[in-house]
Amino acid sequence: MASSQIIILAIIATSIATYISRFMGALTSEKVSVKSKIFKWFNCVAYSTLAALLGRMIIFPAGVLADSELIMRLIVFFICIAIFIISKRNLVIPTILSAIMLNFLIQI
Repeated sequence: MASSQIIILAIIATSIATYISRFMGALTSEKVSVKSKIFKWFNCVAYSTLAALLGRMIIFPAGVLADSELIMRLIVFFICIAIFIISKRNLVIPTILSAIMLNFLIQI
């Protein structure tokens, strides 16, 4: 099997797995109360997974991000957290600014 066929097959398989879980979540979401302990537990797991991924990206980056220094990544991270809080939890502004700031700091 060719390399491109394997990649396409992997994309299809992961897409099916993702959308099946989302579909099942949509079907069962009416039965779960937002204030229930199980919902809070899933919320905590989701946030902790996101925090772990962000931490790994900042401390042990891969690819192009590995070319930047740790101090630059930390500066961009803390500035974007501050912008996120100031902009009333808007995700778009810090995301765009993080790419711009990191690109600017690497060029210096």
